[in-house]
Amino acid sequence: MTRAPTIDRARRLAFGRKLRAWYRVHHRDLPWRRTRDPYHVLVSELMLQQTQVSRVVLKYAEFLERFPTLESVARARVRQVMEAWSGLGYYARARNLHRLARTVVCDGAPARLPADPAALRRLPGIGAYTAGAVASFAYERRAPLVDTNVARVLRRVFAPRLNPKTSAGARALWQIAEAILPRTGRATYTHNQALMELGALICTARVRHCGRCPVRSVCATYQRER
Repeated sequence: MTRAPTIDRARRLAFGRKLRAWYRVHHRDLPWRRTRDPYHVLVSELMLQQTQVSRVVLKYAEFLERFPTLESVARARVRQVMEAWSGLGYYARARNLHRLARTVVCDGAPARLPADPAALRRLPGIGAYTAGAVASFAYERRAPLVDTNVARVLRRVFAPRLNPKTSAGARALWQIAEAILPRTGRATYTHNQALMELGALICTARVRHCGRCPVRSVCATYQRER
């Protein structure tokens, strides 16, 4: 299966309501969820790529204390940014952040990341997921996002036969993510956070904790295996 399934309105609304209600009660209190600063959100999203949350929690505040703004990153040498990144690995992320800062900070004008996902994607080191995350979490834009956790949840709930490793399958997951977005950007903020949290805590790669899953009543995988 390579095409996104059609999701009826009742199922989509039920999924969203149950998901967001669960998140409000069970979400983790992570430092980057206490800010709407676009730069701070970007730093957290870059750090979280291929790095465990526990390691990012230890490094996030320390990095922002040294580089509190995009301007401070742009003024620094790339070596200094990479030193501050030490311990997280995948140093291309630090180099891309430095390039991005120098791209955005120009002619002494105040630096501000764009709110539009398409504009964000034109910046160094920002892919589709990061663009959606910054737009959604910093600006409360109605933007979809798909990372590993989200892809797993969407496939299990809506398209169990979908192959996410193919380009067509990946496109279908993005189509599903967009199709189930809430009506407002404010609700989308909670919705996207909740999707990632569900994949991290409940619908994990190793174990499906279906007995604790808030959306099992609308999950195709759960219904099929009952």
